[in-house]
Amino acid sequence: MENESCVFCEIMVNRKPEDIVFEDEQVTVFHDINPQAPVHLLIVPKKHIAKLSDVTEQDSKILCRMMEIAREMAVKMNLNQQGFRLVMNEGKDSGQSIFHMHLHMLSGRRLMWPPG
Repeated sequence: MENESCVFCEIMVNRKPEDIVFEDEQVTVFHDINPQAPVHLLIVPKKHIAKLSDVTEQDSKILCRMMEIAREMAVKMNLNQQGFRLVMNEGKDSGQSIFHMHLHMLSGRRLMWPPG
């Protein structure tokens, strides 16, 4: 389900093969254009869902698939050895700037706590 005004929907439709890290029928993974860590991937469902609070019961498989892909990317890129962080922002005050639900995967440096 595409949204013509959504940057992520546009990327998934008009992508360049070199931009995509992983893709299947439900999810696309690509590098963040403004990385906050040496590794900063975006795990994005192909279905346009603006934010986590818009997820329906029928969408639950998409959320599970996003987590499965995060695990697979961690293993593939050896991130599970040093660790990684998964972040999903909800709304403007949390830092969500693109309203297409997505998961940030950050690694490659020590990530401090608390964030923000």
